[in-house]
Amino acid sequence: MSICNLCPRRCRVARRQSITDDGPVGYCRTGMLPIISRAALHHWEEPCISGTRGAGTVFFAGCNLSCVYCQNYEISELRKGTEISVRRLREIYFELIAQGAHNIDLVTPTHFTHAVYQSLAEPLPVPVVYNCGGYESVHTVAFLRKKIQIWLPDLKYSDSRAAARYSSAPDYFDRATAAVEQMFRQTGPYELGPDGLLRKGVLIRHLILPGQLENTKGVLEYIAETFRPGDVLFSLMRQYVPCGRAAEFPEIDRRLTDEEYEEAESYMEALGIEDGYVQQKDSADAAYTPAFDGTGVLAPAGEAR
Repeated sequence: MSICNLCPRRCRVARRQSITDDGPVGYCRTGMLPIISRAALHHWEEPCISGTRGAGTVFFAGCNLSCVYCQNYEISELRKGTEISVRRLREIYFELIAQGAHNIDLVTPTHFTHAVYQSLAEPLPVPVVYNCGGYESVHTVAFLRKKIQIWLPDLKYSDSRAAARYSSAPDYFDRATAAVEQMFRQTGPYELGPDGLLRKGVLIRHLILPGQLENTKGVLEYIAETFRPGDVLFSLMRQYVPCGRAAEFPEIDRRLTDEEYEEAESYMEALGIEDGYVQQKDSADAAYTPAFDGTGVLAPAGEAR
């Protein structure tokens, strides 16, 4: 391939095809072929994504953000998973659909954009969800415009100091908001079906970090100032649990207090943000992180890989 500029890191290296080949890798430290850690029905996304049967979730290994507190640290940083072909990736989609998946939920796929694009050469019979950290390039979002029906980005930071400290991305807010606005231009206002499932649109997530309420308030202000009621869905998340390298950052090496979440929720209500979701306290539990044990990745015995 040509030099990699898929994300705002703009590493400008000709990434190797397979992780086993010789040649450079960029910030994500992966080749071009997808590395998958788990492919299974997932019931812990927002209700309009998980529904009653679950999202058909495909977890990709590696990441372009490498947040120090990532709950999926063993796959985002340690890149635990199995490298597969584009053909096998598409087979996985249909295996999940056969299990009853409401959609195909691609988790952290940005560094494998070309493989994802190829795997979606023909439309799927269910919506495709692009579940990402928000640190996206506008041109990559535009490249996927006819392939993705539902965008599910994080909007982690409004504070550049927090973005630099915890994700080595001081330009996060400018990059993420530009990408989110491009996502919205592509889908228009969100649409829910009679079953309550999201058919198309943008659902923006924000995870509150301990001691970072001003960061959260900045995100909420952006949402209120940029989008009208009915434009996008918003999920205010309180599920933070110290994971990964959080112990190296004492200020975030704890759970949220009730007071912190209540203040954030009250601020959201005061700004008039009503389309979306809040979380209960018991969501902050490591039990909601799935086992990245290779479930669903390899073809069943006797089938093509």
